[in-house]
Amino acid sequence: MQLDIDRLVAYFGGVNALAEALQQHDPENAATTAAIYKWRTRGSLPLAQLQKLTALAEAQGRPIDLNAFLHNQNALERSEMTQTNRVIIFDTTLRDGEQSPGAAMTKEEKIRIARQLEKMGVDVIEAGFAAASPGDFDAVHSIAKIITKSTVCSLSRAVERDIRQAGEAVAPAPKKRIHTFIATSPIHMEYKLKMKPKQVVEAAVKAVKIAKEYTDDVEFSCEDALRSEIDFLAEICGAVIEAGATTINLPDTVGYSIPYKTEDFFRELIAKTPNSDKVVWSTHCHNDLGLAVANSLSALKGGARQVECTVNGLGERAGNASVEEIVMALKVRNDVFGLETGIDTTQIVPSSKLVSTITGYPVQPNKAIVGANAFAHESGIHQDGVLKHRETYEIMSAESVGWATNRLSLGKLSGRNAFKTKLQELGIELESEEALNAAFARFKELADKKREIFDEDLHALVSDEMTLATEQYKFISQKIHTETGELPTAEIVFSVNGSEYRATANGSGPVDAIFKAIESVAQSGATLQLYSVNAVTQGTESQGETSVRLQRGERVVNGQGADTDVLVATAKAYLSALSKLEFGQAKQKAQGSGLI
Repeated sequence: MQLDIDRLVAYFGGVNALAEALQQHDPENAATTAAIYKWRTRGSLPLAQLQKLTALAEAQGRPIDLNAFLHNQNALERSEMTQTNRVIIFDTTLRDGEQSPGAAMTKEEKIRIARQLEKMGVDVIEAGFAAASPGDFDAVHSIAKIITKSTVCSLSRAVERDIRQAGEAVAPAPKKRIHTFIATSPIHMEYKLKMKPKQVVEAAVKAVKIAKEYTDDVEFSCEDALRSEIDFLAEICGAVIEAGATTINLPDTVGYSIPYKTEDFFRELIAKTPNSDKVVWSTHCHNDLGLAVANSLSALKGGARQVECTVNGLGERAGNASVEEIVMALKVRNDVFGLETGIDTTQIVPSSKLVSTITGYPVQPNKAIVGANAFAHESGIHQDGVLKHRETYEIMSAESVGWATNRLSLGKLSGRNAFKTKLQELGIELESEEALNAAFARFKELADKKREIFDEDLHALVSDEMTLATEQYKFISQKIHTETGELPTAEIVFSVNGSEYRATANGSGPVDAIFKAIESVAQSGATLQLYSVNAVTQGTESQGETSVRLQRGERVVNGQGADTDVLVATAKAYLSALSKLEFGQAKQKAQGSGLI
């Protein structure tokens, strides 16, 4: 097996960083930058130099396993996928999905979702935009350390600083990708970039070459591709392929295209682009006209072999193509598409529930695949048909996408081991025994209030507990007094960074009173944008899962809370939102960054 020299050099931070490190480690026998470039060109290096690299890594306190650098795992996988009918699923829930108003996630929440995406079999996880903020960099870097099966990707503009930060962020991942982009439509080039087409091509080529210093797996996106001139796209795509790009992504950034146009667009561009067979072609569709999934499927018909999508279709404006709909359309209508994915479809519903719980975006009941009504049959004729033969009215089974046949989970007599085992079955991973003990204590409290505990209860409970562990505003207790004809009164006790506060207020209703009591201390200056309550399960004993969206200036945050008492859940949700608003790290949107 041959060593992947590019990846080995990137492990030390690139050519210049490696040359400097070798100079400091062994000044008399250090390799020059010219020598290192020759290693990369030849695809090999002398044994003596390999021994020096091994010694350097040990001196830096991070010994290397050369087996991890055997040539060329990612490229071989991409080649296999291109030559067959295998579709690469690229999930961007943690990057594009997070751009939904108020959907910003903590590092811990992103890690939970990343683990679940890997469990579901997602090929590429776009973990974030590393250059957007220190918090984003940390989240991408942390995910890169723990994900081993999926490729971990960071977005970056076609700007050297962004690309280098992306490369550093994904460096720990066994399989990593840098996804760089620049706008290519006439309107974007003229008014946003203020660049000529030739300058855009030069910037794109430079970006890909810099990214190649960190990884062989480089994706290039033409922002607003579906409104770009196809001859110019063929030129820029050919140029970045020659520079080393391995995936070309064509986003419908504003959700403008329609299916038959999308298929024709991909066919024509692939035919016109030099060396188009050397890359994987990718589609990334937004849902402004409700056509994101249809356009994505049409792109596959036109030659794309990667689909960029999000869980529940989460994304800014009207959202993105939803991974669950893409995957199940390909599976159910294999007779039409003849394409396969590597997704474990039984993990679709657990993934949907996790993302919904963490982001505070409830799934609409009639949402395809993952909505509560997706497999419900109200009509007597339909019910009779399903009872006689399920395929009369069902084109797929509920179980095949992860709806449990027996949703009853645990009871008050269940022990800690049973609780831990059930969490593992649901794909819920807790980082420590301390976290498990805290969650189990909450479970026992819930079991005393609620006779039957369902899977949905456990998702809500664990998310609530993990959120509390990282928040500065914490609920302690409250009293609510309401009487017909009188203003309700709320007395609430909560802490801020360990300091306890007690506040009382009247309101037009108990919810208003709770919010006013909290604000009498917090003085946040935020306005309430959304308040919603959803029953986690059926029955009057159900937990209420409450979402609160607050806005202050341009900052929008969501807070969630869960409890069998919806007013307690309400207070928790408001305090959760305040924690994110006051203490959460805001993203610094790069000037003129654009979105794909």
